[in-house]
Amino acid sequence: MATRDSDRIDTVETFFLDFQDRATRALEEEDGEARFAEQRLEGEGGGFSRPRVLSDGPVLERAAVSFSRAVGRTLPGPATAGRPELAGARYDAVSVSLIVHPRNPYAPTSHANFRFFRALPQDQDPVWWFGGGFDLTPYYGFEEDAVHWHRTAKAACDPFGADLYARFKKACDEYFFLAHRGEPRGIGGLFFDDWTEGGFERCFAFLQSAAEHYLLAYRPILARRKHHPYGEREREFQLIRRGRYVEFNLMYDRGTRFGLQAGGRIESILASLPPLVAWRYDWKPRPGTPEAELYEKFLLPRDWAAD
Repeated sequence: MATRDSDRIDTVETFFLDFQDRATRALEEEDGEARFAEQRLEGEGGGFSRPRVLSDGPVLERAAVSFSRAVGRTLPGPATAGRPELAGARYDAVSVSLIVHPRNPYAPTSHANFRFFRALPQDQDPVWWFGGGFDLTPYYGFEEDAVHWHRTAKAACDPFGADLYARFKKACDEYFFLAHRGEPRGIGGLFFDDWTEGGFERCFAFLQSAAEHYLLAYRPILARRKHHPYGEREREFQLIRRGRYVEFNLMYDRGTRFGLQAGGRIESILASLPPLVAWRYDWKPRPGTPEAELYEKFLLPRDWAAD
C-alpha cells in the first residue's frame, strides 16, 4: 500500500530515531567507556531536535549522532540548490547525521547524513525528496579498509540498480572536494541529493539500505584500527588533516550552511567538528613517508570496489 503524503515524513522520522538509537549504541560499544549526552530541544511548528554528543572517550575523541525535525516558513537556499523553483516555500524536514572522530590517527574519521524534505509551495502540491550518503576520511591509508568501505557501499546500492553505486560514488568524489586546495577530503563513499527516482517507497528503501550499510562499513574498520600503536608524528599529521575537514565543513558543506541559514542551534551544527586541529604554514609531507602515501595513493579517485 502506498504511503500517504501526510504520513511520509512521520514514517521517515520513526526510522531515523531508531537508527540514531542503534548508531549510538554501536559507537558506545566500540569506545567501551564514554557515553553520549543527549538533549531534546523543541523548535517552531512542532519541530524538535535530539542531539547526542560523546566527548573524550578512550577510543572516540568526539562523536555526534543527531536527529532533527525542522518546520519552517521559508526553505533556505542550500536546500533548493537543485530546485530553485521552490525558493521561499514552507517546508518540513527530518534528518539524522553522524560524525565520528577517533582518537587514534590510524582510525579514520567517518561521516554520514540522511535527510528527507517535504516542501509546501503555495497553491501547489507538496514536493518531496531524499538526500544523504556517507564518506570516509582516513589519515593513514589501508587498502583493505578502502576496499571494504566501497564494497559495502556498493552492496547498499546494488538491489536498486546496477548503475547507482557508480553514480553516487562519482557524486561523492565531486562533492567532498576542497576546491581551494585541489584535493579530496577523503576516499569518498556515496552521495545523493534531490532523489525521487522510482517513487517514495523505492527511495525510502534505498535510504534505509544506505544507513544500515554505513554501520556495516565503518564499524569493522574502527575495530581494526582503534588500538594501533602511534606516536607524536602520527598525531600531528592527524591534526593537520583534521584542519582540512574543518575547512570543508565551514566553506562547502550544505548541511552546515542549511543549519546556519535556518537559524539552527550553533552548538549542534558545529558538534561535527573535531575538538583539536592544527594548521601549519606551507606544510607538505616528506616524500617516501606514510603521510605522502595518503596523498599519492588514497586521495585520488579510484574504483576501490573493483580492486
